Amino acid sequence: MTSGRGLAGRAAAGLLTALLAGCGSSAAVSPAPGPAAVPAPGPSAAAAPAVAVPASLAFTGTTLDGKTFDAATLAGKPTILWFWAPWCATCASEAMSIADLQEQYAGRLNILGIAGLGTTRDMHEFVADLEVGTVPHLDDAPGRLWKKFGITQQSTYVILDPAGRIVTTGYLDDLQLTTEVKSLVA
Repeated sequence: MTSGRGLAGRAAAGLLTALLAGCGSSAAVSPAPGPAAVPAPGPSAAAAPAVAVPASLAFTGTTLDGKTFDAATLAGKPTILWFWAPWCATCASEAMSIADLQEQYAGRLNILGIAGLGTTRDMHEFVADLEVGTVPHLDDAPGRLWKKFGITQQSTYVILDPAGRIVTTGYLDDLQLTTEVKSLVA
């Protein structure tokens, strides 16, 4: 006489054997997507939809530390492009304002320093001495980005609205710069 458990166990084993035998067939079977096939929602899942990259931010450069920087990462927020030279006294006087704006508007405003007209060593010293290392800086010694934006002298700001439209280009004193930023940052 067979116990109920023995019969159920043999039936389960038979079913498992039949299923495993089906795995060796030549018919293609697509597995049903399960929870593992769908990425788990993370912080980026709640983020805003992807932002179109405007032509003004369609460029790359090299940071002072030699890393590639893609300006497309700046899309969707107001952005200050600060064109400076390491020997420029005006640029040095603006450094504190840039650092203050970076701190005050973190997460709501992009600031990108674009250094030119000097050596990489001098650019590093400028950033360290004037304590603007929290702002990313590109080494544009060849002047490629200066040319793209029509920059002919330092210190020049190019300010972009969240859509990437240029709203201001030129020299701005600290008060003018702060006023421009306040008008763009919500």
